[in-house]
Amino acid sequence: MSVNDLPAVNATLNGLSAVFLGVGYVCIKKKNVPAHRLFMISAFITSTLFLACYLTYHYFHGVTVFRNPAWFKPIYLTILGTHTILAVVIVPMVIMTLSRALRQRFDRHKAIARWTWPLWMYVSVTGVIVYWLLYQKFPQT
Repeated sequence: MSVNDLPAVNATLNGLSAVFLGVGYVCIKKKNVPAHRLFMISAFITSTLFLACYLTYHYFHGVTVFRNPAWFKPIYLTILGTHTILAVVIVPMVIMTLSRALRQRFDRHKAIARWTWPLWMYVSVTGVIVYWLLYQKFPQT
């Protein structure tokens, strides 16, 4: 595996994180706390691995530029902008949410998890979308 493989690894990790977040959400709605815990910790681990791979890739590769189609660039930049801002915001929220759960402060955990979960899901899903927009070819029209 080389540095050039990391974007696909990153997209996979983001996708896995989204799946784990979704299953974890379903588990807690069904009051299956042990399964919820497992899937949410799995989402945390995959997101952490993503961050390490992302930083490694950009350290060695530098900036990646969206090129085509030009008409789509404003849409791409909107998706990327919201993704990037929320990716920064979500890190302390995830840590706080996880910390409260691990300390069994479930009332406080639930209060912040209502905000953390949808933002984390958005960041995970838009991470996959950004990968697809950067590294997959648009059909020529």
